[in-house]
Amino acid sequence: MSILETKIANNIESYLKEHENKQLLRFITCGSVDDGKSTLIGRLLHDSKMIFEDQLAAIKNDTKKSGTTGQEFDLALLVDGLQSEREQGITIDVAYRYFTTDKRKFIIADTPGHEQYTRNMATGASTADLAIILIDARYGVQIQTKRHSFITKLLGIKHLVIAINKMDLVDFSENRYEEIKKDYLEFASELGLTSDLTLIPLSALNGDNVVDISEKSPWYKGKTLMDTLETIEISSDRNLTHFRLPVQYVNRPNLNFRGFCGTISAGVIKVGDAVSVLPSAKSSTVKEIVTFDGNLDSAFAGQAITLTLNDEIDISRGDILVKSNEQPDQASDLNVNIVWMDEQPLTKGKQYFFKRASTVVTGSIENFHYKTDVNTLEKQSVNKLELNEIAYAKLSLNQSIAYDSYNHIKAMGSFIIIDRITNNTVGAGMIVNKSETTSKEIVHKHSEFEIEFNALVRKHFPYWEAKKIL
Repeated sequence: MSILETKIANNIESYLKEHENKQLLRFITCGSVDDGKSTLIGRLLHDSKMIFEDQLAAIKNDTKKSGTTGQEFDLALLVDGLQSEREQGITIDVAYRYFTTDKRKFIIADTPGHEQYTRNMATGASTADLAIILIDARYGVQIQTKRHSFITKLLGIKHLVIAINKMDLVDFSENRYEEIKKDYLEFASELGLTSDLTLIPLSALNGDNVVDISEKSPWYKGKTLMDTLETIEISSDRNLTHFRLPVQYVNRPNLNFRGFCGTISAGVIKVGDAVSVLPSAKSSTVKEIVTFDGNLDSAFAGQAITLTLNDEIDISRGDILVKSNEQPDQASDLNVNIVWMDEQPLTKGKQYFFKRASTVVTGSIENFHYKTDVNTLEKQSVNKLELNEIAYAKLSLNQSIAYDSYNHIKAMGSFIIIDRITNNTVGAGMIVNKSETTSKEIVHKHSEFEIEFNALVRKHFPYWEAKKIL
């Protein structure tokens, strides 16, 4: 019986209470085909004693007909559950797994590496706090490594772990590790990656530096992968400055209660705070913050709450509640990044539903600024967007919406695209900024600011001091 099974069998209530308040880390694994993503997740689960005995028995049986490692059991089969994945030995769909340690809870998304499944990877990465990008130590930084790094940057993942896998096949060579590290850091600099970066040499197959430090790499002085996942700081990633509450439901159980339900996307709210509802701009103050466990004096990002207000104002699903002194921008024309997920191409002018949080509006792509080749990162002109392609475009909505840029508040800057006929989700997007401000206008405004700044400095400082400042 595993440690997990023993804890549950002894006292299920104690087990649930123990894990109730642990911090949750969502992460994805990505990399080239056959870099060992699924094996790495299997190793994490196995070495942290998170596999049930019946699961282990089933994997041992499946290894005989579908395994690729020649060992007693193939750990990759823990997450590669589709028959086609097992036949080909690759990951096709996103597989989610949950596990917990004494320090944290985890949700893993095992994402496919092939370009054909870019949309699947983007789906898995959209909610992740951290990404593990695997690199085969034999081949170093590949085109797909760069593609996955670009997508993680596009989706705003703030923490990257570069797992240099299969070090056992290069005899745990320190020189090889340093060579790959140098190559990746040079590429990260060119890409403009600002994520927190950690590089770890490991062997997913044998478990070296995954949960326990390996004696085969005495030159490596960093943490193991598991130690990194358990200790990396993510609490500061949440925006606690600007309050945003997309209204999902209006709760009216009786004549004496009218509450506005939703999950706080960002910021903190307190009883008595002045709030405004967008797009109407009507204002009031917070009367109560109601939750299932009772009323609160304050609430913060990530909490599901119901707000009641001191004034009767018109609020419905799709509206956004914000603090009156922290209002977001509103616009109908936006610059956006789009990941296209449908067999039918995205064309200019075609009307779609655009769903951002609980807000749904109609609109179309007015213009494509450029398409990014996810393999070479080259920017190309384009008139339509095919399946799995990524573009920077101008979105024209049929009405204004309140928004924040994706890099500022994910929930307020991300949206999905829905086909009006089939009701299928056909794309996903991230808001960059207002489309009225073009790159030429930015340069022009920057130049105007420089002229004004220089004039002010020269006016208020002696010549020799102004020269130092300028």
